[in-house]
Amino acid sequence: MERAKYKIVLLLLICCVANLKGSYKSEIYSAYISNNMQLWKNVIDKMNKVNNKDTNYLLELVNYQYGYIAWCIGNNKNDEAKKYLDLAEKNITVLSQNNQYQSIVNSYRSAFYGYRIGINHILVTLLGLKSIDCAKLAIRQDKDNAFSYVQYANIEFYMPSVFGGSKSEALSHYLRAKELMEKSKEDIYENWNYLNLLTVIAQTYSYLKDYKTSKQYLEKILLIEPRFTWVKNELYPEVIKKMNN
Repeated sequence: MERAKYKIVLLLLICCVANLKGSYKSEIYSAYISNNMQLWKNVIDKMNKVNNKDTNYLLELVNYQYGYIAWCIGNNKNDEAKKYLDLAEKNITVLSQNNQYQSIVNSYRSAFYGYRIGINHILVTLLGLKSIDCAKLAIRQDKDNAFSYVQYANIEFYMPSVFGGSKSEALSHYLRAKELMEKSKEDIYENWNYLNLLTVIAQTYSYLKDYKTSKQYLEKILLIEPRFTWVKNELYPEVIKKMNN
């Protein structure tokens, strides 16, 4: 009897330890669809305090840092963006020591070079080509890495056309990323990256003045997640307005 109690206590302790380093996927997803970036920040701060982070934990943390930094730059919080970018780059340095993750590491490096440019536009000549090279390298290293296509698409989307950027080319890479992500239904469930990709695709169609397809994607997003405030309250009404003008 005492031995059985000991096993139960030991099991509970193991579960508690595991929970300390468990996934925060649902919390980040909830923060994303409700635009609650304070919750998002709280999660990454909590995760960052954990010692002895294993590889999967670091990969998850870097992804959430990646999303938060993008939001900071988009909302002119450059000091905050730089603070978390420094932390994320340190995590990428650790992950780069594992040969298994070179494609994903170079995908993030591509994004982070882009973030540095977003914080300080003077760095575009210094870091622009590095961002492109890292995205291309990531695709060569793993042609099934959806995240690498997202980064290359972002470069095509934001690069001025006079320097070779193309929103049509960006769209083709976004769609390729979507195709790869959707190979695993389990991976896209409550995944902020997937929902964000669908949103970016909808926005890209809108930029290309294909409002009908943009509307179809926004409706697909709301079918998946009716609570998504950004799409429900802003993007969908905007595309309806454009279609009616």
